[in-house]
Amino acid sequence: MKYHSLAVAISCAITASTVFADTQDDENEIEKMVVVSSRVAMPLRQIATSVSVVSKEDIDARGYANLAEVLKTQPSIGVTNSGGIGSTAALRVRGEEGYRTLVRIDGVDISDPTGTQVQPLLAHIQSANVSRVEILRGSQGLMYGADAGGVVNVQSGNYSAPLEGSISGELGRYSTRNLIADVGGTNEQFDYYLSASDFKTDGFNSSVSDTSQDKDGYDNTTIHSRFGFVATDELKLGLVLRNSRGDGQFDNCGFGDTASNNCATAFEQSNIRADINYSSDSSEHGLAYAKTLIERENFNQGTSSFFTKGQLERAEYLAKTELNTSNRLVYGVDWEKESITSAEQSRISQGYYLEYQGELAHDFYFTAGVRHDDNEDFGEHTSFRLSAAYIWALGEDELKLRSAYGTGFRAPSLFEIEYNSGPFAYAPASNTTLQEEKNKGYELAAEYSTAEGSRFEIVYFDQKIDDSIFFDLATFSGYLQDEGQSLSKGLELITEIKISEQWLINANYTYNDTEDTEGEQRSRRPKHIANIGFSYQLNALSVSANVRLVKDFTDNGVALKDYELFDLSARYQVNKQLVVFARIENLLDREYQDLAAFNTQAEAPHIGLKYHF
Repeated sequence: MKYHSLAVAISCAITASTVFADTQDDENEIEKMVVVSSRVAMPLRQIATSVSVVSKEDIDARGYANLAEVLKTQPSIGVTNSGGIGSTAALRVRGEEGYRTLVRIDGVDISDPTGTQVQPLLAHIQSANVSRVEILRGSQGLMYGADAGGVVNVQSGNYSAPLEGSISGELGRYSTRNLIADVGGTNEQFDYYLSASDFKTDGFNSSVSDTSQDKDGYDNTTIHSRFGFVATDELKLGLVLRNSRGDGQFDNCGFGDTASNNCATAFEQSNIRADINYSSDSSEHGLAYAKTLIERENFNQGTSSFFTKGQLERAEYLAKTELNTSNRLVYGVDWEKESITSAEQSRISQGYYLEYQGELAHDFYFTAGVRHDDNEDFGEHTSFRLSAAYIWALGEDELKLRSAYGTGFRAPSLFEIEYNSGPFAYAPASNTTLQEEKNKGYELAAEYSTAEGSRFEIVYFDQKIDDSIFFDLATFSGYLQDEGQSLSKGLELITEIKISEQWLINANYTYNDTEDTEGEQRSRRPKHIANIGFSYQLNALSVSANVRLVKDFTDNGVALKDYELFDLSARYQVNKQLVVFARIENLLDREYQDLAAFNTQAEAPHIGLKYHF
């Protein structure tokens, strides 16, 4: 009876799932255009790379407070947390490391250059006031940088009236509370959006080894704003300001005699991005400057033990020129400076890219792109991406065959370089001169879409990393180069079956076969991940559920138990202004682990209200 609950949930899902009758037509129109693949708006139908889209309706229906929980419902995405809510989280797309994934919010790169690797601190990104998420799966992020093995493009909320807004509050287990407010509007010349969220939880004991059973809590306050101004019909200005602060407790910090389960962390990130965009009948040009400031401090048993401060500066030029109705060029230049100011370290990199996009024949779409990077530490590299898609009309239905191939590299981070030359490193790491990692990958896919709104997709992917960098867990000497090739290949099955105007199945399954240079399964990468979701909407009431199955995975050689999780949520529209919502995460109260040393949350009910004005 181990999987009885999963079987029950699947049987329910086979007769139901997620659709919103009042918004489905509008949402489908929006989802036909995406920007994540090449950084310019493209019809999803013509794109040959693998893209997932999460709408605001999806986010509201599931109700998760953290963006990572939303992303986990999508194909080929795994997330591990080193402890409780707010602790260090790693997002892996198709089995690759989180530091090969780029996350941008309203065009702002939220990567942390002070970390062991440059990557987004996913645990501090709340889903509050997010209106849309686009995910580019695989090593196809040519336009963002040669090390972008996956891209998550997040868009904040928006309102179409001159003045609109909302206030919501939620309470849940572990003394969790979440307060959210936003306001926005638009007219012919100006649009704006302001949002604030305050999340707090007492948490739970996150460490398996912590016998004190103390709770590891977390607080997060995020303020986000976006402004747009139409100077002329051709010229538009934009500004994004963001600040996020997280304070939490965690376990398993320090080494040897100084190791402790009484640890705390304080994090603050501030972002600013200004852009100017010019458009004519045949071209568009955009110039942007962004800056990120980060401070992190960890405490061991109340004593300050680690402090780091850094910044990321980026200037970008992005342009699109229509050659004719069937062909266009997308091109650009980017300049980036990453710094760990607390250690007086910095480096500059520059990139140049060009992509051709064209319809070579009726319903045959092709792209060819090249990128050249010049890194101050590791010299010059050239990478490229090719993609193609062909669409057959089968009556009112469509069959799409597509493929893509891309290459890239990742330079060692400032931290990795500094650690190996610092006082804590010793042989063999101190004798190792780290070189850049190189990656390449391809995918083949078939999609079938029906006139009634159902969709079926199958994708085969194959990715390889040469000379990956890893921390020496055998002797703790520092960072080493894993000479050879690491693999990640597999199959994605994705379906969305529209049963009626009220019901629709939404499911995905990923088989991910990973190998390190010695042919062993790579750590923390399940071979099997499945999500089966459904929602039912009847007038003012909507009910959604998601079943997640994770199977066959290890944590540094320790085999972990397979598990299934069942989350259930409901929303009731009392009137045009007021919504009552509730959800239960881990409804069946399963005990499970994503990492061998850490616990996860038990059954967690939540309830809340949202008022729209």
